[in-house]
Amino acid sequence: MPFPPPPHAAANVDHASSGGNAGHGGSALAPGEATVSAGAVATPPAAGTGAAPLLSVRNLRIEFPHRRGTLVAIDGVSFDVARGEVLGVVGESGAGKSLTGAAIIGLLEPPGRIAAGQVLLHGEPIHTLPPEKMRRIRGRRIAMIFQDPLTSLNPLFTVGQQITETILTHRDISEKAARKRAIELLAEVGIPAPDQRVDHYPHQFSGGMRQRVVIALALCAEPELIIADEPTTALDVSVQAQIITLLKKLCREHHTAVMLVTHDMGVIAETADRVAVMYAGRLAEIGPVRAVVQNPQHPYTRGLMGSIPVLGADVHRLVQIEGAMPRLNAIPPGCAFNPRCPHVFARCHSERPDLLPAQDTLAACWLYAHPADQDRPGTKQSPNVESAPRAAGPVTASAFQGLTSRGSAVNRDAKTDTDGENDLAQGGSR
Repeated sequence: MPFPPPPHAAANVDHASSGGNAGHGGSALAPGEATVSAGAVATPPAAGTGAAPLLSVRNLRIEFPHRRGTLVAIDGVSFDVARGEVLGVVGESGAGKSLTGAAIIGLLEPPGRIAAGQVLLHGEPIHTLPPEKMRRIRGRRIAMIFQDPLTSLNPLFTVGQQITETILTHRDISEKAARKRAIELLAEVGIPAPDQRVDHYPHQFSGGMRQRVVIALALCAEPELIIADEPTTALDVSVQAQIITLLKKLCREHHTAVMLVTHDMGVIAETADRVAVMYAGRLAEIGPVRAVVQNPQHPYTRGLMGSIPVLGADVHRLVQIEGAMPRLNAIPPGCAFNPRCPHVFARCHSERPDLLPAQDTLAACWLYAHPADQDRPGTKQSPNVESAPRAAGPVTASAFQGLTSRGSAVNRDAKTDTDGENDLAQGGSR
């Protein structure tokens, strides 16, 4: 089943890393109110009060030089994150989500490098800082939660030693006060009997509890921004709900901004304020989470949303996006999605679209260019999408409800699961 067309619209203490190369309030413009011409990049606004964003990424370009040329992994990505906001970043594997987070915190592995663009924290560039200065920011002002907590923690040291070391690195307090703070953090993230568990090793915790320890490690220096790289991927659904609830609580109580990288649209719908959809190292669409889930505008986003099953929906076959994401050495000219798009026309093959106002979101698609600027000859089908049929199913209010209800439902079991962990905790190791 072809997916339906959009409506037409006018880490904390780093011992090994070198640290080398390493918003605005309001909504998108209404259709017909204004357009963004080719070559002018729209800045995706941060949610919030209109104050200066905490984090600004501007035209970020990441390259990997090799003996046969240069691979461009991230190309022209721009977004803002406001204080206390959760920005969800989604897309297929290889879209550049984790790489963007690594570039922000200065953990790009050579030969990767930031070739162009800026990473601004409170308006100050941090992507050009020398390694020693970046180390002071990493962990203290920006922290990272990695995907696998078992490999993020050192198996030779207790969790208390690791949290205490991070606190002592970034804060001027005594070792006794640092240990007390470590116990408080373990309690805050829901670790039972924290005064005993602080002296346990990582292997003595379950997967969910290890993830809580990693979150405590990220919080110990009270950072302004946390980059969470798929923090719930390796966890079962009930533990996912607990981690989601914890992240939301931290944002609310500490006004901490979170950049949440994930494949799971259910997690995004439950947690994020806004969502950025990435494809082949570029932003395909960005906007408020409800707008993106209920009424996605970019053909790729519609394909993603259409592939999600919805309980109670009478759909015989889910939407399928034909083809696969291109390799870095085979990204086509123009729009990177054009080989897979059912609404492609001539301009898509020759010019790359910037983010354009598309109802309540910004979408990088020529379907939303000003009618006077559009090149209309179709190659697969006409881009006159107003009259095209729309598939029934998931991109509706009921879909958003279905996505968020999963997390809400398992939240009811969260206390039971935690109680089970409490009982296991009293026995020491698992």
